[in-house]
Amino acid sequence: MAGKATIPGTGLIVVDMQVDFVTGSLAVPGATELLGPVNDIISLPFAYRVASKDFHPPGHISFATTHGKPLFETITIYPPEDLVAQTGGDITTIKERGLGQTLWPDHCVQGTRGAEIIPGLNVDDTFDIIAKGTHPGVECYSAFKDPWHLLRTDLEDKLHRHGVKDVYLVGLAGDYCVKATAIDAAKAGFNTFVVTDGVRSVSPGGKEYEEMKAAGVGIIDLVELKKRMQVA
Repeated sequence: MAGKATIPGTGLIVVDMQVDFVTGSLAVPGATELLGPVNDIISLPFAYRVASKDFHPPGHISFATTHGKPLFETITIYPPEDLVAQTGGDITTIKERGLGQTLWPDHCVQGTRGAEIIPGLNVDDTFDIIAKGTHPGVECYSAFKDPWHLLRTDLEDKLHRHGVKDVYLVGLAGDYCVKATAIDAAKAGFNTFVVTDGVRSVSPGGKEYEEMKAAGVGIIDLVELKKRMQVA
Protein backbone atom coordinates (compact mmCIF):
# COMPACT_ATOMS: atom_id res chain seq x y z
CA MET A 1 0.00 0.00 0.00
CA ALA A 2 3.02 2.25 -0.14
CA GLY A 3 2.16 5.54 -1.79
CA LYS A 4 -1.59 4.89 -1.64
CA ALA A 5 -4.09 6.53 0.67
CA THR A 6 -5.29 4.22 3.41
CA ILE A 7 -8.30 4.32 5.71
CA PRO A 8 -7.21 5.12 9.27
CA GLY A 9 -8.16 2.60 11.94
CA THR A 10 -8.50 -0.37 9.59
CA GLY A 11 -6.49 -3.57 9.87
CA LEU A 12 -6.40 -6.82 7.91
CA ILE A 13 -5.38 -10.17 9.38
CA VAL A 14 -4.59 -12.87 6.83
CA VAL A 15 -4.74 -16.11 8.80
CA ASP A 16 -2.49 -19.09 7.99
CA MET A 17 -2.52 -18.98 4.19
CA GLN A 18 0.28 -21.55 4.14
CA VAL A 19 1.25 -24.32 1.75
CA ASP A 20 0.29 -27.17 4.07
CA PHE A 21 -3.20 -25.73 4.58
CA VAL A 22 -3.79 -25.09 0.87
CA THR A 23 -2.15 -27.94 -1.05
CA GLY A 24 -0.11 -29.80 1.54
CA SER A 25 -0.48 -32.26 4.40
CA LEU A 26 -3.55 -30.61 5.98
CA ALA A 27 -5.21 -29.00 2.95
CA VAL A 28 -8.54 -27.34 3.74
CA PRO A 29 -11.36 -28.12 1.27
CA GLY A 30 -11.69 -25.31 -1.26
CA ALA A 31 -8.56 -23.53 -0.08
CA THR A 32 -7.09 -23.39 -3.59
CA GLU A 33 -10.00 -21.11 -4.55
CA LEU A 34 -8.85 -18.38 -2.17
CA LEU A 35 -5.81 -16.93 -3.90
CA GLY A 36 -7.75 -14.50 -6.10
CA PRO A 37 -10.29 -13.33 -3.51
CA VAL A 38 -7.69 -12.88 -0.77
CA ASN A 39 -5.39 -10.93 -3.10
CA ASP A 40 -8.38 -8.76 -4.00
CA ILE A 41 -8.96 -8.11 -0.30
CA ILE A 42 -5.26 -7.44 0.35
CA SER A 43 -5.35 -4.73 -2.34
CA LEU A 44 -7.91 -2.69 -0.39
CA PRO A 45 -6.67 0.41 1.47
CA PHE A 46 -6.09 -1.03 4.93
CA ALA A 47 -3.94 1.10 7.21
CA TYR A 48 -2.26 -1.99 8.67
CA ARG A 49 -1.85 -5.55 7.45
CA VAL A 50 -0.58 -8.63 9.21
CA ALA A 51 -0.35 -12.33 8.35
CA SER A 52 -0.30 -15.17 10.86
CA LYS A 53 1.52 -18.47 10.42
CA ASP A 54 1.38 -21.78 12.18
CA PHE A 55 5.07 -22.37 12.90
CA HIS A 56 5.43 -25.64 14.74
CA PRO A 57 8.61 -27.32 15.92
CA PRO A 58 9.07 -31.01 15.05
CA GLY A 59 7.23 -33.23 17.50
CA HIS A 60 4.51 -30.66 18.20
CA ILE A 61 1.78 -31.75 20.60
CA SER A 62 -0.89 -31.47 17.88
CA PHE A 63 0.77 -34.05 15.61
CA ALA A 64 -0.56 -37.62 15.61
CA THR A 65 3.00 -38.84 15.00
CA THR A 66 4.12 -37.28 18.29
CA HIS A 67 1.77 -39.55 20.21
CA GLY A 68 1.88 -42.62 17.96
CA LYS A 69 -1.88 -42.40 17.56
CA PRO A 70 -4.22 -42.37 14.55
CA LEU A 71 -4.87 -39.20 12.62
CA PHE A 72 -7.84 -37.14 13.81
CA GLU A 73 -8.18 -38.98 17.10
CA THR A 74 -8.99 -36.67 20.01
CA ILE A 75 -6.86 -36.69 23.13
CA THR A 76 -6.73 -34.50 26.22
CA ILE A 77 -3.77 -32.14 26.57
CA TYR A 78 -2.71 -30.11 29.58
CA PRO A 79 -0.74 -26.89 30.03
CA PRO A 80 3.00 -27.57 30.34
CA GLU A 81 4.10 -27.37 33.97
CA ASP A 82 7.15 -25.25 33.19
CA LEU A 83 5.08 -22.59 31.43
CA VAL A 84 2.48 -22.55 34.19
CA ALA A 85 5.24 -22.01 36.74
CA GLN A 86 6.96 -19.34 34.65
CA THR A 87 3.72 -17.36 34.37
CA GLY A 88 2.97 -17.57 38.09
CA GLY A 89 0.17 -20.10 37.74
CA ASP A 90 -0.85 -22.85 40.12
CA ILE A 91 0.78 -26.08 38.98
CA THR A 92 -1.45 -28.09 41.32
CA THR A 93 -4.48 -27.37 39.13
CA ILE A 94 -2.95 -28.41 35.80
CA LYS A 95 -5.01 -31.60 35.59
CA GLU A 96 -8.16 -29.51 35.92
CA ARG A 97 -7.29 -27.54 32.78
CA GLY A 98 -7.31 -30.28 30.20
CA LEU A 99 -8.51 -29.52 26.66
CA GLY A 100 -9.56 -31.77 23.81
CA GLN A 101 -6.98 -31.88 21.03
CA THR A 102 -7.54 -33.26 17.54
CA LEU A 103 -4.41 -35.02 16.31
CA TRP A 104 -3.38 -33.66 12.93
CA PRO A 105 -0.89 -34.72 10.30
CA ASP A 106 2.50 -33.06 10.73
CA HIS A 107 2.03 -29.58 9.26
CA CYS A 108 3.65 -26.16 9.06
CA VAL A 109 6.89 -27.42 10.56
CA GLN A 110 9.55 -24.77 11.01
CA GLY A 111 12.02 -24.75 8.13
CA THR A 112 9.80 -26.70 5.72
CA ARG A 113 8.04 -25.56 2.57
CA GLY A 114 4.70 -26.42 4.16
CA ALA A 115 5.12 -23.57 6.63
CA GLU A 116 5.61 -20.97 3.91
CA ILE A 117 2.95 -18.53 2.71
CA ILE A 118 1.49 -19.87 -0.54
CA PRO A 119 3.13 -18.72 -3.78
CA GLY A 120 1.29 -15.89 -5.49
CA LEU A 121 -0.28 -14.45 -2.35
CA ASN A 122 0.54 -10.76 -2.13
CA VAL A 123 1.93 -10.85 1.39
CA ASP A 124 4.93 -8.58 0.98
CA ASP A 125 7.32 -6.73 3.27
CA THR A 126 4.60 -4.25 4.24
CA PHE A 127 3.02 -7.04 6.29
CA ASP A 128 3.95 -7.92 9.83
CA ILE A 129 4.17 -11.68 10.41
CA ILE A 130 2.86 -13.36 13.56
CA ALA A 131 4.17 -16.87 14.29
CA LYS A 132 2.07 -19.07 16.55
CA GLY A 133 2.20 -22.63 17.85
CA THR A 134 5.95 -22.31 18.33
CA HIS A 135 6.12 -24.14 21.67
CA PRO A 136 6.19 -27.95 21.33
CA GLY A 137 3.70 -28.47 24.16
CA VAL A 138 1.11 -25.80 23.36
CA GLU A 139 -1.51 -25.72 20.62
CA CYS A 140 -2.43 -22.22 19.46
CA TYR A 141 -5.25 -21.66 16.98
CA SER A 142 -5.59 -17.96 17.78
CA ALA A 143 -3.01 -15.50 16.48
CA PHE A 144 -3.36 -13.64 19.80
CA LYS A 145 -2.75 -16.29 22.45
CA ASP A 146 -3.03 -19.95 23.34
CA PRO A 147 -6.19 -21.23 25.09
CA TRP A 148 -4.47 -21.30 28.50
CA HIS A 149 -3.18 -17.72 28.06
CA LEU A 150 0.38 -18.83 28.76
CA LEU A 151 1.93 -17.58 25.54
CA ARG A 152 0.78 -14.35 23.95
CA THR A 153 1.93 -13.03 20.61
CA ASP A 154 2.44 -9.31 20.06
CA LEU A 155 -0.53 -9.07 17.67
CA GLU A 156 -2.74 -7.07 20.03
CA ASP A 157 0.09 -4.64 20.77
CA LYS A 158 0.81 -4.20 17.06
CA LEU A 159 -2.84 -3.48 16.28
CA HIS A 160 -3.02 -0.85 19.03
CA ARG A 161 0.31 0.65 18.00
CA HIS A 162 -1.00 1.16 14.47
CA GLY A 163 -4.25 2.70 15.70
CA VAL A 164 -6.44 -0.14 14.47
CA LYS A 165 -10.06 -0.08 15.58
CA ASP A 166 -11.72 -2.21 12.87
CA VAL A 167 -10.21 -5.64 12.23
CA TYR A 168 -11.05 -7.72 9.14
CA LEU A 169 -10.04 -11.37 8.83
CA VAL A 170 -9.62 -13.83 5.97
CA GLY A 171 -7.79 -17.13 5.66
CA LEU A 172 -7.76 -20.68 6.98
CA ALA A 173 -9.41 -22.45 8.49
CA GLY A 174 -12.72 -20.79 9.26
CA ASP A 175 -13.68 -23.26 11.96
CA TYR A 176 -10.29 -23.25 13.67
CA CYS A 177 -7.71 -20.48 13.44
CA VAL A 178 -9.91 -17.83 11.81
CA LYS A 179 -12.63 -18.39 14.39
CA ALA A 180 -10.27 -18.37 17.35
CA THR A 181 -8.45 -15.25 16.14
CA ALA A 182 -11.68 -13.40 15.37
CA ILE A 183 -13.19 -14.18 18.77
CA ASP A 184 -10.03 -13.05 20.55
CA ALA A 185 -10.00 -9.84 18.49
CA ALA A 186 -13.56 -9.11 19.56
CA LYS A 187 -12.73 -9.91 23.19
CA ALA A 188 -9.83 -7.46 22.97
CA GLY A 189 -12.26 -4.68 22.05
CA PHE A 190 -11.72 -4.43 18.29
CA ASN A 191 -14.65 -4.09 15.91
CA THR A 192 -14.16 -7.45 14.24
CA PHE A 193 -15.39 -8.77 10.90
CA VAL A 194 -14.77 -12.01 9.02
CA VAL A 195 -15.00 -11.73 5.24
CA THR A 196 -16.56 -14.98 4.02
CA ASP A 197 -15.28 -14.72 0.42
CA GLY A 198 -11.77 -15.07 1.81
CA VAL A 199 -12.38 -18.02 4.15
CA ARG A 200 -12.70 -21.79 3.84
CA SER A 201 -13.35 -24.27 6.64
CA VAL A 202 -12.43 -27.86 7.42
CA SER A 203 -16.01 -28.95 8.13
CA PRO A 204 -19.14 -27.99 6.15
CA GLY A 205 -22.25 -26.51 7.68
CA GLY A 206 -21.13 -23.05 8.78
CA LYS A 207 -21.62 -23.55 12.53
CA GLU A 208 -18.45 -21.55 13.12
CA TYR A 209 -20.11 -18.40 11.79
CA GLU A 210 -22.92 -18.69 14.32
CA GLU A 211 -20.33 -19.13 17.07
CA MET A 212 -18.46 -16.05 15.90
CA LYS A 213 -21.65 -14.00 15.69
CA ALA A 214 -22.51 -15.01 19.25
CA ALA A 215 -19.09 -13.69 20.31
CA GLY A 216 -19.71 -10.30 18.71
CA VAL A 217 -17.94 -10.89 15.39
CA GLY A 218 -19.52 -9.45 12.24
CA ILE A 219 -19.84 -11.76 9.24
CA ILE A 220 -19.69 -9.91 5.90
CA ASP A 221 -18.95 -10.58 2.25
CA LEU A 222 -16.60 -8.85 -0.17
CA VAL A 223 -19.30 -6.52 -1.47
CA GLU A 224 -19.95 -5.23 2.05
CA LEU A 225 -16.23 -4.98 2.75
CA LYS A 226 -15.66 -2.81 -0.31
CA LYS A 227 -18.49 -0.52 0.78
CA ARG A 228 -16.88 -0.20 4.18
CA MET A 229 -13.50 0.46 2.59
CA GLN A 230 -15.07 3.09 0.31
CA VAL A 231 -14.21 1.13 -2.83
CA ALA A 232 -16.85 0.77 -5.54
